[in-house]
This record gives sequence, structure tokens and C-alpha cells, in this order.
Amino acid sequence: MPDTPSNQLIGRLFYQRSLRGRVILAQLPFFATVVLASILIALLDPALFGNQYLLAGLAINLVLAVACLAVPWQRLHPAAIVVIPYLDFVVVLFFREGSQTLLSAVGLLGLFPVFWLCSSGIAPRTAVVSSTLASLLIVWISVFGSGEVTAETLIRPLLFPFMMMIFAISVVVITTSMEGQNNSLLAKDRQLREALEESQRRERLLDAVVDTVGVGVVVVDAQGHDQLMNATQKGLHELGRPPENPDPHEGELLLFSPDRVPLATESRPVRRAINGETFTNFQIWIGAGEEARAVSTTARMIRHGDGTNDGAVVAFHDVTDMVNALSAKNDFVANVSHEFRTPLTAIQSYISLVLEEPGMDPRDVTRFLGIAERNAERLGGLVSDLLTTSTITVDRSPSNVAGLLSDSIASAGPAAAANGVAIDHQCQEPLVAMVDGARISQVLDNLLSNAIKYSPDGGTLSVRAWADGTDLRCQVTDTGLGMSASEQAGVFQKFYRAGTAVGRGIPGIGLGLMICKTIIDTHGGVLSVSSRQGEGTTMSFVIPACVLDSDAGSRMVTKQ
Repeated sequence: MPDTPSNQLIGRLFYQRSLRGRVILAQLPFFATVVLASILIALLDPALFGNQYLLAGLAINLVLAVACLAVPWQRLHPAAIVVIPYLDFVVVLFFREGSQTLLSAVGLLGLFPVFWLCSSGIAPRTAVVSSTLASLLIVWISVFGSGEVTAETLIRPLLFPFMMMIFAISVVVITTSMEGQNNSLLAKDRQLREALEESQRRERLLDAVVDTVGVGVVVVDAQGHDQLMNATQKGLHELGRPPENPDPHEGELLLFSPDRVPLATESRPVRRAINGETFTNFQIWIGAGEEARAVSTTARMIRHGDGTNDGAVVAFHDVTDMVNALSAKNDFVANVSHEFRTPLTAIQSYISLVLEEPGMDPRDVTRFLGIAERNAERLGGLVSDLLTTSTITVDRSPSNVAGLLSDSIASAGPAAAANGVAIDHQCQEPLVAMVDGARISQVLDNLLSNAIKYSPDGGTLSVRAWADGTDLRCQVTDTGLGMSASEQAGVFQKFYRAGTAVGRGIPGIGLGLMICKTIIDTHGGVLSVSSRQGEGTTMSFVIPACVLDSDAGSRMVTKQ
């Protein structure tokens, strides 16, 4: 039987109720029909209510109605409910006898208990036999009661029990078929529910997996509509969204080539994947400005069973750190090569001059070799800087800081003159401190060298050193290029180069300030920076509790 809306309604009204509710609903049609028949008798022949059979039938019908309501059927054996339809046959017998021939269709009340018995699914064969016998007894009892028992009187009413038997068989067949269909539907429903639960479990698993990986994943159909997008890809998609467009399509996202040129629509990863391309490590940039990210994309097609295009899966791997690292490596190699090339060129040039002219004046030979030696020392210093790590150690001893500063200023003189930088310094004398003289000289050399390099347009370099109680303080101030706040934040990092220095082509490998900070930190001091873009930079350091006899006739000496 098809699963029509009416069948669904019956299911909700009957099969989904409690056992007591089903018993009441099953008995209700019979009870209501008997009541209606009683009303008809009362209208047509009230005198029949004096018949004891009719009263007995009505009384049993009422008792059965009360039993349906009051008996706790759920506590009894499931087959106990068939007592009600069997007793309904008794009601039919008494009611038929009591109403005599007033209502010709009273015997058809037997259809209700027959239907109930045969549709209950409880002993269907027994239900057919007992329904047939009960119907036969209903018609034969009148014959036996009349006293005229002959073959003719017994055969004449047999059509009624035969009809009841056929009806009972039909109900059993239909009920059995419906039950089989229902069981089949229940089995299919159970399988579908299990398949749905498994599908939902796999979907949750897939969502958890794709949201866990650090790679953006987007699945699109053959028309380019998003079918799945994990959390990482949602973040990248948001990064590429133009500020004025809350819901951009593929062609409107901020996507650029590796050289930061906007990508054409047909060159974009998703569009290429939809068009049937398969690719690996196609690099793009997503977003604009400082928030832009370098992304490596990979795409694979999804195909139908017949090989036609059913969409694509595109993976987006953030490779910004790797791209920046490669760029930093290239810059580092270029800077180191530049720094090494200058002293190497000088060494080769002056040695070649000496070798090419055997009769050269010994004084010139000495001078040229001296220049080569100084450049060799400079080259050795660069190598030393590259090998220097945070494990720098210091060997403290009484050191003349004023003398160390004078030596550093003298060494920086030629470079300052070349850049047009005037050096003005003030130093307390005497200024003796328990420090590592060689390391402090290294710090002073680096600070002065940086101040001069970052003043390519000339200016003034002010250097001060003094004792603050027993603390040693030093300050180097220039009027050069200066630094932005973001550049100051990274100035002490290894291999860091300020953007201004790179843009102006100022040589360096980004190690000097990192080494200076490590030396001062190892002394227990603090190295700090203060700068404003375009106005200059001040580098200061303080080393606590290291100055010896700071009050013994000390004075500030100013030199230019």
C-alpha cells in the first residue's frame, strides 16, 4: 500500500499511540455503531428494550468500553487484547437476538470484531477460523432457538459466515502484506538513518580535518561555486576582500603575481582549476599593503564517473615566511658580498702595485702594504662579526674609557670627512671603568660607524661619555636619516636592515647593533635607541657600578 498522506495520518493517530490508546480506538467504531443502533431501536420500537438479550448486549458493550479505558493493557500479555473482539461477538449475538428483525443489518456488526482479530497480527489462522465459527454460531443459535432445526434452516444462513470467512481471509492477507511492506520500509528507513548518520559523521570528520590543517582548502563545482571552504581559507579569502566589497567573486579578490602585478581573471587559481588545469606551486600574493601574504597554490580536478569535469579542489599554502626568508637571504648574500668586495679589492690592488713594480720606493711599499694590512683587518672584522653569537664573553679590567673613545673617534675621522660629518665629543676625564676595553671599543666603533653611514648628506655627530655615580654612560647622536617606530623595533635583530638604508644603498650586513647589544648586555648594561624619521638617531648605553674614582678631580673635556 502506498505511503499516502492519509496513511501517514492514520499512523500518527493509531500506531504511534500507547497500547491502551490503540485498544480504545479499535473498540470505538463498534461501540459507537451499537449506540447508534440502540438509538434507532429507541426511535422505531422502544418496547424492545424490555428484551433481556438486547439489554444484556448493551450491558456487555458498556462493560467492554469501560474495560478498554480502565485495564492496564501494557502490563498484560500482548495477546490479552483479543478478549475484547471475542466478547464483541457475544454482543453481536445478544443484540441480534434482542432486536429481532427490526434492524436487518445488525448481523454486520460482526465485521468489527472480525476486522480487529484478523488485523491484530495475533494468530491470524486462528483468527480466521474463530471469526468464521463465531459468525456461524450467531446465525445458527437463532435456528436452534426456534426449534425448527432442519437441513434447510441450517444451510439458508450459511452465506453470512462464508462472507465473514472471506472477509477475515482478505483482512489477514492485506494485513500480512502491509506488515511485510511496513517491515521492509522500517528496514530501509533504518538503513537510510544509519547511512545518514555515517554521512554526517564523515562530514564532521572531514570538517574537523580540513579546519585543523594549516593549509587553505576550497572545493568548487564545475561552475566555480564554493562547495567547501575551511577556516584557514576563509581567513585568506577575507584578506583578499576589497574594503568596499563585502562579498567579492573570484575576479574581484585582491590577487597579485609574485612581482605584485594584479592577476587577470583567467590567471587566477580557482578559474584555472575550473577550466580544467592541474598545477602545483603556483605562487601568488593575496591582499595589499603590509598584510599581504605570499601563497603557493595547488589544484586538482574532480571528475564524474564518465570523466567529465565536476569541479576542483584548490589548496592555498601560506609561504610568506619562506619568501621573506629567501628575500632576506638574498639581501644578506648581496650585502656580505658588497662588504667583502671593498677590502678585497683594496688588498688585491695594493699588493698588485707592489708586485708589478720591483724597484718601488721602500717607503711606498711599506705604505701600500700597510693599507693592505688595514683592509685585511677590516675583512677579518667582518668575518668575526659573522661568526659572533650571543655567547660573547667579557674580561673586565680597569680601562681608560676616555682613551677608548678618542681612538674610536680618530678611526672614524676619514669616513666622517668623506660624508661631510662633523664630530663633536665630550668626555669626562679621567674616566676609568672596570670593563672589557676591547669589547667597549668594538661597541664605540660600531655606533660611530653607523652614525656616519646613516648621515650620507652630512651633519653633526655628537658623542658624550660620563660617569653617573658609579654608572658609565655614553651617548652617540647624529642628525642623519633617522628611523621609523617599526624600524626601531627590529634594529637589534640579527641581519636586520632598515628600509631607509636599503633604499639609499648604504652598505652593511645587519650585525653591528646586535653585537653591540650583546656586549652591553653581557656587561649587565642597557643599550637603547631613540630616533625620529628624517631628524636623526641617538644610541645610548649605560653600564652600572663599573666606574672607578668617578669623583676624584674629574671634568668634562670637549673636543671638535
